[in-house]
Amino acid sequence: MRTHARRRAALAAVTAAACAVAAAVAVQLPDRSGRVPQHPDRTQPVAAAAPSAAAAQCTDPEASLRPSTVDGPAVQRIKARGRLVAGVDQNSYHWGYRDPATGELSGFDIDLVHAIAKDLLGDPDKVVFIAVTTSQRIPALEQGKVDIIARTMTINCERAAQVAFSTAYFGTGQQLLIPRKSPITGFDDSLAGRRVCAAKGSTAETQLKKNPHSASVLTVPNQLDCLVRLQLGQADAVLTDGALAAGQAAQDPSVGLVGKPFTTESYGVAMNLKDEDLVRRVNAVLEEFRRGGGDSPWMQAYRKWLAADLKGITAPPEPKYRD
Repeated sequence: MRTHARRRAALAAVTAAACAVAAAVAVQLPDRSGRVPQHPDRTQPVAAAAPSAAAAQCTDPEASLRPSTVDGPAVQRIKARGRLVAGVDQNSYHWGYRDPATGELSGFDIDLVHAIAKDLLGDPDKVVFIAVTTSQRIPALEQGKVDIIARTMTINCERAAQVAFSTAYFGTGQQLLIPRKSPITGFDDSLAGRRVCAAKGSTAETQLKKNPHSASVLTVPNQLDCLVRLQLGQADAVLTDGALAAGQAAQDPSVGLVGKPFTTESYGVAMNLKDEDLVRRVNAVLEEFRRGGGDSPWMQAYRKWLAADLKGITAPPEPKYRD
């Protein structure tokens, strides 16, 4: 028992240290050469439209602009700079995380960013990575700090009124992560009196606001902070996307997923509403990323990063386009 407790304490300390690194709103990360490239922001930030009216008119937020390889103002801005500036996570295991063996950012989202950079600039490494917290993803785009957000960001009507999304590149749903001996059975009344953790600005926080099941809700800047709270006994459960929860369970075998996903959600690459040409170009990249059946870049990335923990996926989600 003492050995197990020491291991959990050590894991919590390591995870907490990683969370401390991620606590900043926008931390510029070095590229593969170890340099931290400088980049200019837009000369004037482009504000998003007020979300309320646009969200009310939204019926299918996953329907994106049709692909195009025409260089418009946003693509020209990126080419003139010579770098793609991407907002990512650095603490989501197998999605966007700092690989301790190499020191490099790795994961499914990171592979996608490199594919976009290669298409735009001819070199997958011409990227400036910015670590962005969950709640700062939309502000980072509105303020011109990043060109794209590739950070397990769920497409929905409220967000689509503030930023533009690519077509969906992964499907998931909300699920609970709990200690394996917990009596919690799912997103139900077994949460009554419990402490449930969610990342601020996440769809999990939205679900808990709608129906907390008489639980007390703890919000933190990043998903990994919730895993730390769970490990330290400061939370009884974590609500997050099942795809993210599977990665956290892979990091700590003392926790696991419970219950079935109770929402249907899709991840998309987010961009500023004004950057329509960039949205079309990213959709063209995603078309190529999906192409090739079982040998497509998408399936290769899935097998490399996700298949061990998210079994049974045989194809990427089909894209939806506006008429």
